[in-house]
Amino acid sequence: MKIVDAKVIVCSPGRNFVTLKLTTEDGVYGLGDCTLNGREMAVLSYLRDHVCQLLIGRDARRIEDTWQYLYKGAYWRRGPVTMCAISAVDVALWDIKAKSLGVPLYQLLGGASRESVLVYGHANGPDLEGTVAAVAEYQKMGYKAIRAQSGIPGLAKVYGVGRGKMHYEPAEEGKVPVEESWNTENYLNYVPKLFARLRKEFGEDLPLLHDAHHRLTPLEAARLGKSLEPYHLFWLEDATPAELQAGFRLIRQHTTTPLAVGEVFNTIYDCEQLIKEQLIDYIRTAVVHAGGITHLRKIAGLAELHHVRTGCHGATDMSPVCMAAALHFDLSVHNFGIQEYMVHSAETDQVFPHSYTFSEGVMHPGETPGLGVDMNETLAAKYPYRQAYLPVNRLLDGTMHSW
Repeated sequence: MKIVDAKVIVCSPGRNFVTLKLTTEDGVYGLGDCTLNGREMAVLSYLRDHVCQLLIGRDARRIEDTWQYLYKGAYWRRGPVTMCAISAVDVALWDIKAKSLGVPLYQLLGGASRESVLVYGHANGPDLEGTVAAVAEYQKMGYKAIRAQSGIPGLAKVYGVGRGKMHYEPAEEGKVPVEESWNTENYLNYVPKLFARLRKEFGEDLPLLHDAHHRLTPLEAARLGKSLEPYHLFWLEDATPAELQAGFRLIRQHTTTPLAVGEVFNTIYDCEQLIKEQLIDYIRTAVVHAGGITHLRKIAGLAELHHVRTGCHGATDMSPVCMAAALHFDLSVHNFGIQEYMVHSAETDQVFPHSYTFSEGVMHPGETPGLGVDMNETLAAKYPYRQAYLPVNRLLDGTMHSW
């Protein structure tokens, strides 16, 4: 099963996606997502100009060897661009192997460890009551776990609070990023009031999540976690930037609110200390950003030893190819916790028809051989790339924010 063709496809059906398609001499092809929000063309170049030619003639069945070849064979290792490219190759090879054997991918990962995958949705509003209404709406849609975000008094815009009900996309088109302002004290004073109101409205049993988007220092995060303890969140996500993994020790010393982090991590080394010292409860590394299924399984294996569960990133800047891969991983891994799920636009779903399903708060990858996702390349060509960036944050005095 030698690889005879490797091509990278860029399209923008509602937002930008970068997809790798590998084809074997047997005519079997596999897809891998390699979207890096705001830096899509960097991954395109890495794959097209440096990686694709290395794959031609290689045995598509040698997944682990190919992963090690692309990781260790490059002197300049790691980083989001490199790991997105490796992820795409890895997932495409798993897709090919499962298709060639006629089984859904999760069967090659040890089979199902559960019947379905618990997911959470994103409820957000411009203010407290707007968020309450959004949570109620997500409950009606069947979600059993809900992330709640709200606009903050005194701030014109807040990253993580969508402009619409379902299809939240933080990247905005343009040649330069949009700049937003931030005030930590306003945020810290407001968020506990939000969750007090949500618990009053929805009771004690609904799992509620919240994302701080790396905006806090460890001490500020400890304060927030402590103030949220009466409302027993499912998790507090990305409380502080985790480049300094030891920073989570301070948070852990002051609060029992469960902590989740990792969507911007690229390798096991980014979270090794966090996991081994049990400084977090959920590791959120994503298939597309952390080396694909092969590497994600190794992260999950380390996490399992230290009572840390998975909670994979699943925003809409990852295509249905990545969502399918995440669901196969989630279904199989023993220490699964929860999966983020943001609904793609109708245009995206048309370009990437898929077999995974959502019903009553859970998802399943389906029984189609491989990932269970295809790509309509003719339709994709009608949606050309549109330059877009994630926003930049500054404090009210104009200082660049640390996140």
